[in-house]
Amino acid sequence: MSRILTKQEWKRRKRIKRAVMLLFIFVFFIGIIGVSAYLVRNLLSDRLSLNRNTTEVLSDNLLKGIEIKQSFLTPNEYSRPQTPLKKVTGIVIHYTANPGTSADNNRSYFEGLAEKGTTSASSHFVVGIEGEIIQCIPMTEVAYASNNRNEDTISVECCHPDETGKFTSDTYDSLVSLTAALCVEYNLKEEDIIRHYDVTGKLCPLYFVEHEDAWTVFKEEVMKKAAILESKSK
Repeated sequence: MSRILTKQEWKRRKRIKRAVMLLFIFVFFIGIIGVSAYLVRNLLSDRLSLNRNTTEVLSDNLLKGIEIKQSFLTPNEYSRPQTPLKKVTGIVIHYTANPGTSADNNRSYFEGLAEKGTTSASSHFVVGIEGEIIQCIPMTEVAYASNNRNEDTISVECCHPDETGKFTSDTYDSLVSLTAALCVEYNLKEEDIIRHYDVTGKLCPLYFVEHEDAWTVFKEEVMKKAAILESKSK
C-alpha cells in the first residue's frame, strides 16, 4: 500500500517535474537553434564561395580582352560533384576529340551526364572554335577531367574543326589568353602547364601531342602573355 504524500512533498514533486520539463524545452530549443545556425552558415558559405569565384578569382585586369560566359553545370555526381578545389598547382589542356562541335555542345554533353550517368566527365572551361569561352565549373570546385590531377588543377577543354585536333586561330588565341590569366592568378610557371597526355598518356590534346614543337611554342606564348598581364596588374 503506497504512502500518502504530504502537501509539501506533493508541491516538491510538482516543482521537480516542472523543472525537468523546462530543462527539456530549453535543450530542445538550443538544439533547434544550433541546427538552424549550422544550415545558415553552410548556405552563406556556399553563397560567398560562388561570389568569390564569379567576381574575384580572375580580376578585371586579367580578364581584359577575354569574355567568359559562365554557365555552371547543375550539381550532380557525374559532372559537378561540388568537391572543393583546395589548391591549384597546374593547368591541364585538353581537346574534345569531337570534331566540329561547339563549346555549347560540349557543355550540354557534360550537363547531360547528370541523367545518363554513363561516365564522369567535365571541365572548368571549354574554348569554342570561334574563340568563345564557357565556364562550366566554378574554380573553387573539382572538375572530372584529368584523373589523378583533378584535385589540384584547372582544366581547359578545347574544340577543334577536324580530326587533326589542330585548333583554329581564334581558339588558340583565347586559349593563350585564358591560360596566361590563370597562370598569373595562381602564380604558376611554364612547367605547371601540362597536357592530359602528361597525366595519363592519353593522346590529348592530339595536335599538341603529335607536334611537340607547337606545344613548346604555345607555352612560351602563354608565359609572354602572362608577363604582360602581370606587369599591367601591378
